[in-house]
Amino acid sequence: MSAPAPGAEALAAYRPALRPGVLLSEALLHGPATVHLIKDTGRDSSFKVGPKEHFLIARMDGEHTLGEIGEAYARTYGRRLDHARWQQILRMLGTRGLLAGAPGRPPAQAADGPGPAAAPPPRGVLRGSIRLVADADATATRLHRAVGFLLAPGWTVPLLTALVAMEAVIALRAGELLQATREVFTNPVLLTGLATLLWFSTALHELAHAVVARHHGGKVAEIGLRWRFPVVIMYCTVDNYLYLGSRRQRVGTALAGAVMNLLFLLPFSALWLFAPLDDATHDAFGALLLLGSVQALAMLVPLPPLDGYRIAGQLFGATELAASTATYLRLAARRDPAAAGYPRRARTAYLCYGACAVLSLVLVVAVAVAAVVHLLPA
Repeated sequence: MSAPAPGAEALAAYRPALRPGVLLSEALLHGPATVHLIKDTGRDSSFKVGPKEHFLIARMDGEHTLGEIGEAYARTYGRRLDHARWQQILRMLGTRGLLAGAPGRPPAQAADGPGPAAAPPPRGVLRGSIRLVADADATATRLHRAVGFLLAPGWTVPLLTALVAMEAVIALRAGELLQATREVFTNPVLLTGLATLLWFSTALHELAHAVVARHHGGKVAEIGLRWRFPVVIMYCTVDNYLYLGSRRQRVGTALAGAVMNLLFLLPFSALWLFAPLDDATHDAFGALLLLGSVQALAMLVPLPPLDGYRIAGQLFGATELAASTATYLRLAARRDPAAAGYPRRARTAYLCYGACAVLSLVLVVAVAVAAVVHLLPA
């Protein structure tokens, strides 16, 4: 997109504004580089820009002229952008349909991802997905209106305290719960009931993501069912997760599902501990507590595509964290000179994430082995 007039003076007076629905992320590591993501929610596409481009684009609010933006850029980076460079930047943004007043690019021409008119993925008996609600964001809004009060500190602090106490009891009595789980697996009726409750817990897990995202101003794009035969699960897509206002909000949104899984177990833990239950029901509730806790905590393992991986990405301030870590570690292992070109922050992040991923896998294997050894006959 060109400036209103061809001259440099007219260009300097131009006040560019991003189209409504264009979102910008904070700085993120991507390999050795620092990038910002820009998302056009109208076409469901995104792309990466460097810090300098982000500096300029973030100031295109319709209030600042290009001259003012250029002065701020010169003070920060020590150089001025010439007329040709401004034309190039504006043409790029206009071609992508990101500037107010620029014609939007048809979805079929989008280079960064499928637009709204893209054909839905094929569905079949073995693999597919289907939306459960026509307007997922409106559904999330209604759910938030009903239960959003639980996100206030007066509720979250005692609930989280109760969850910590419940998990401590489960850890201390893990041997007893393992025996109960083995008994339930020999009873088809109890096993079916247990599987149903765990599936319901996964549904609540996804809805919790939607509610917390909505609480922080996120937009929920889809709530539906996805199947990979023979598994059928619910899913929730938060359209602007990476663009929520703060890192704390993004971590909270990713963490919400696992917390909901554990909250689902709270009433069952009270019944298991204090209610006068028959042996079969007591075993069933014990198995639910153990498997439900494993289900929740497994989601926090920092490996893709789990919620723990999204949390790790936020904590390390990185995008495509696993791929970038693998690339860096391969370079470092070969003593490739390119590894030395990574900035210190990137090297620290990738080394720490690699260590966390390996330790998590070791811990998972150790717990699984301990459980098998405990169940083996003496």
